[in-house]
Amino acid sequence: MIALRPYQQEAVDAVFDFWSNGGGSPLVDLATGLGKSVVIAKLTRDLMEGYPSMRALMLVHVRELVEQNYRALIRLWPDAPAGIYSAGLGKRDAHHRITFASIQSVYKKARALGPRDVVLVDECHLLPSEGDGMYRRLLEDLRRERPDLRIVGFTATPFRMDSGRLDKGGLFDETVYSYGIGAGIRDGWLSPLISKASATEIDVSGVAKRGGEFVAGALEAAADDADVTRAAAAEMLRYGHDRRSWLVFCTGVKHAANVRDAIRAMGISAETVTGDTPPMERARIIAAFKAGHIRALTNAQVLTTGFDAPATDLIAFLRPTLSTGLYIQMVGRGTRKAEGKANALILDFAGNVRRHGPVDIATIDRGPPKSKGEDETKVKVESVNAKTCPSCEALVGIRAAECPHCHYAWPMTEKPKHEARAEIVPILSTEIVKPTGIEIYDWRAARHSKVGAPDSLRVTYMGGIQAHSEWICFEHTGFARQKAEVWWRKHQGGFPPATVTEALERFNELVRPATIEVRINGRYPEIVGRTFKRSEAA
Repeated sequence: MIALRPYQQEAVDAVFDFWSNGGGSPLVDLATGLGKSVVIAKLTRDLMEGYPSMRALMLVHVRELVEQNYRALIRLWPDAPAGIYSAGLGKRDAHHRITFASIQSVYKKARALGPRDVVLVDECHLLPSEGDGMYRRLLEDLRRERPDLRIVGFTATPFRMDSGRLDKGGLFDETVYSYGIGAGIRDGWLSPLISKASATEIDVSGVAKRGGEFVAGALEAAADDADVTRAAAAEMLRYGHDRRSWLVFCTGVKHAANVRDAIRAMGISAETVTGDTPPMERARIIAAFKAGHIRALTNAQVLTTGFDAPATDLIAFLRPTLSTGLYIQMVGRGTRKAEGKANALILDFAGNVRRHGPVDIATIDRGPPKSKGEDETKVKVESVNAKTCPSCEALVGIRAAECPHCHYAWPMTEKPKHEARAEIVPILSTEIVKPTGIEIYDWRAARHSKVGAPDSLRVTYMGGIQAHSEWICFEHTGFARQKAEVWWRKHQGGFPPATVTEALERFNELVRPATIEVRINGRYPEIVGRTFKRSEAA
């Protein structure tokens, strides 16, 4: 029997709480490496055991995830009435109460699948925002049989690559639970991330853009430069000589092959996988990479989601992107923990870190588009959010006074060369000097229990792509209780509650902040301020 981690059980509970309050289709946001498959398995088992006539469908976009999610359920529930429908896996089982399927295999098969009461979608940011699409066709066909069909989405990036948040219109009504990269690293569930500034960067100044992203063909033409490729390979060897598992993101098939050859020329075993790689060959190469027989794996547009290789301890970007979602997905390939892995090193030859900022507080809420066709989920080519430490070459916040790695102190008179968002850093926000303001669009409260201590109220603020939490200690004594009372009154509540139960019952009395300010206290994010709309200010 698998024991769920605390946040995994909280995610399952949040879905059921949402439904018990009349909610429709919820969204669960869990960072890569935090075990969405276990959450899916537990939610599915609880549903099936609680409602014996219920039938569920689990959808993904790649066959690897079909098998991964199916295996997670079988580990949790060995006797699960589950089957697989995936042409890539050679199985077409539609009669079980639980079916794990690849969308490509079943999008025309609603009749064969039969009535389904709930559909669970992993990597749901891939669902199209509009138009027909495979997902939409299948869901519409299933709804003809079950008009009250519930859909549960799971993702590490709760917004589409081509539009806004998944819970602002469309299939999903509300993000009911969020646990991000920063929280996962803080609590010890994910591998720490570090980064170094590179001397090499792909020049994208002349690359055409369409829909707020680089045009694929033009991007590969700019990136596939022999001198840049050789220089990047040399830097990978310099920084990664003691790292065992390199994953390299490239712009296209030819580029991935050329980067592979440049790495091989440095004496490093390397292979490549792309959309053109035959399935059996691709499976063989990935298995060899995971087993450590291949040190470097280059790829083009195939390993950004659903790829699980925990030992990966070096990620190299040779694929520039203006998409915050794609940036986060690529970084997420290095966040899983593995034996002997202290951290994952991010080497950026594409300018992605500079443009997007720290992955744990990256935001897509940049205000409305300034021109027709501009996408609010994309950044500008010229965005600058980091600077290089001249002593240890680490990337740090653009206005940082001291390097947190080697403690180099910048002269007080030195000014940054570029404007940027306040003190954000490349990979994690652990180097922020001043608080970062985050616009809040939702919040929620839940009971938090810790062995050996009174329960507390966990309040989670939803902003951008990252949730931030604080713990309000109504059942403690002394200073902790005093702080809880101040917090309650600050949010326009009446007489402070005596217990967590009372606080939850009265939570709707409170006024949600318009923004919060987050600052790093040591290693961890800390909420140090908040603002309210003028009409709601105390």
